[in-house]
Amino acid sequence: MNGGPQEGQEFSVWDRLRRRKVVQWGVAYVAGAWGFLQGFEYASNTFDWPHRLQQLLTIGLLIGLPMALVIAWYHGDRGEQRVTRIELAILTLLFVLGGGLFWRYERANVAQPATTGSDTIDVSSGSTPEAAAANADVRPSIAVLPFENRSSLQDDAFLVDGIHDDILTQLSRVGAMKVIARTSVEQFRDTRLSLREIGKQLGVANVLEGGVQRAGNRVRITVQLIDVATEAHLWAESYDRELTVQNIFEIQSEVARAIASELRAALMPAEKARLAAIPTQSLAAWEAYQNGRQRMSKRTITALSEAQEFFRKAIELDPRFALAYAGLADATWLTADFSGQPMEPAIAKAEDLIGQALRLDPDLAEARVTLAKFAADRREFERAESLYREAIALNPSYAQAYHWYSQLLGTVGRDDEAMQALRKAVELDPMAVYLRASLAWALSGNGRFDESLREFEMASKIDPQSPLPYRGIGAILATGFGRLDEAVPYLQTALDLEPASLAADDRLGQVYLDLGDEAQVVRLMELARANGLAEPPVGAYLHLQRGDQAAVLESGELRLLRDADLRNNDARSALARYQHAFPELLQPGLRALDWRNYLAAVELAFVLQSVGDVEQAARLLQLYDSVLATWPRLGPWGYGVTDAQVFAMKDRPRDALAALRTAQRAGWRGPYWRYYRDFDPTLASIRSDPEFKAIFDEIERDVAQQRDKLAARPKNAPLPIEGAD
Repeated sequence: MNGGPQEGQEFSVWDRLRRRKVVQWGVAYVAGAWGFLQGFEYASNTFDWPHRLQQLLTIGLLIGLPMALVIAWYHGDRGEQRVTRIELAILTLLFVLGGGLFWRYERANVAQPATTGSDTIDVSSGSTPEAAAANADVRPSIAVLPFENRSSLQDDAFLVDGIHDDILTQLSRVGAMKVIARTSVEQFRDTRLSLREIGKQLGVANVLEGGVQRAGNRVRITVQLIDVATEAHLWAESYDRELTVQNIFEIQSEVARAIASELRAALMPAEKARLAAIPTQSLAAWEAYQNGRQRMSKRTITALSEAQEFFRKAIELDPRFALAYAGLADATWLTADFSGQPMEPAIAKAEDLIGQALRLDPDLAEARVTLAKFAADRREFERAESLYREAIALNPSYAQAYHWYSQLLGTVGRDDEAMQALRKAVELDPMAVYLRASLAWALSGNGRFDESLREFEMASKIDPQSPLPYRGIGAILATGFGRLDEAVPYLQTALDLEPASLAADDRLGQVYLDLGDEAQVVRLMELARANGLAEPPVGAYLHLQRGDQAAVLESGELRLLRDADLRNNDARSALARYQHAFPELLQPGLRALDWRNYLAAVELAFVLQSVGDVEQAARLLQLYDSVLATWPRLGPWGYGVTDAQVFAMKDRPRDALAALRTAQRAGWRGPYWRYYRDFDPTLASIRSDPEFKAIFDEIERDVAQQRDKLAARPKNAPLPIEGAD
């Protein structure tokens, strides 16, 4: 009996496939391909071959499957040449499947530079909070907890911290992983919290623990990767090497690669190259650099000055250490910003340092971020965004990049994206007080004052000795709610923690002046002089109220200098001042205002009206009207009574008075409400109206009551925030 069909007999599709040995070939092919892939994966991990090779091989084998089946069909039972429609459909389907897999892979590779390894956020103009939630970070997440010093010498703690910092830094360069920043994990040094609690607070699924033991010229580094949900050990390794810079950085790179492999985080070729790079040949320089970064994250004048010293030390120890130049650049201009020093020379020095950093390392993400910040401040928005995107692609876990990028997005009116970027920064460094404070300020800029206060309160609990949260709470209470008396204790606490900030942030002086307590303003001015600081800006308004015009002119306060020019019938001088301070406002191509210039635009419009340039003034006021619908009235950056000024400039007195009344009832109490009542030239046309007087009489009665409440407050009464002094 032969194996062919009997006359009149039909085989099923399955029988025909088996008869032609298609099934046997298919099973053999799949088994062989699977075994080959397992062997290739082992070799790839051993020799650190690019992950793309494994991807290409897998796709090639998948495409080869239908080809193998077709070959099997035509080399099977040659006595059976009849092909049914069903069999043709199966073969066609196999070809389509293979082609589809290949097309999908190629499409993914085309899109890869914009997504894989960069963790860039959606920056399309139509981005919404809901879209941001839909694009939540689903990468493997890890926090590298401070390592344990297992040596007998306390001095070895510096070496331990340096090794910990570099492993964390190496991991942060892997785009396929979410890595929590150093400032946040440092909060859990010597903690008694469980790993599960730590993971919850930091928002990670894995933690890396480790210890370092030094014995003479040898070092042993032990690390273990733990799943926080189960507290199961996923991977552990011990490295025992001679203590050299080369060995230390090689160990750190090996650890980073092993963790990436364990968490299924694919390493791109550029990332592998960065992991293999050695940033400095000096362990002491690396230690100094890390100390500088830690100090800089505190964002206080004292800490920023200390950071500069650490970065300088790192450069002295290794003049080719690119990261140290970038760190010194940031600490230099941030110190000037926080202390009220002139910014131009600080930025010029910082740019020179950034140039040196990029000459040493053209792919340094930290340097690109600083360049982007400077470009944005110069309103070079497209260049700034390009630099931010490049930096994030190079270091996807660098929280500062998202922080400053959010400022750019907010400036150009992409508010949803700005908030998304800022929350990303906080997610990467949730225990950084300055980032939480930045988020709180951003919320206040959207009129979300209750949420802002909660963020400031959370920041104060993270670090009760930081002045940033208290300064923010005081500002929100004063400008967002008009509760000047409640703001004073918080602002005084911030000043007590950092007296040198008085020259740059004189919110406490503003509140005292609005309360009518000139003696306290004088005290603050004397305190500034005693500390060698410039006179705080509030001094100009105190001089104005006291009629000291010479002191007002000496203060350099732009708005008050404008008023003096107008009183002297010298509107041209006032115009020149604004041309110098806000040149973009007079450019023909100006299409929108932002938080830095929209109030100045109204002041300038009044000057333009005074010189007879009605058309230019009307253009600025039209741009201001488009801002008004999206900006809050109250808050640190609220428009206050600017709408009343605009109505008065447009000769609409009833609307101007109605706007003033609305502001008063909403809780507006300045800053500098007496300036608007007694001196502001834009409100001169309605100043004699009884309604105008009635509005400000009510404000004056309210602040008098608040002043009495403040006087009755016990001097040592605690702040209502837990943990505050």
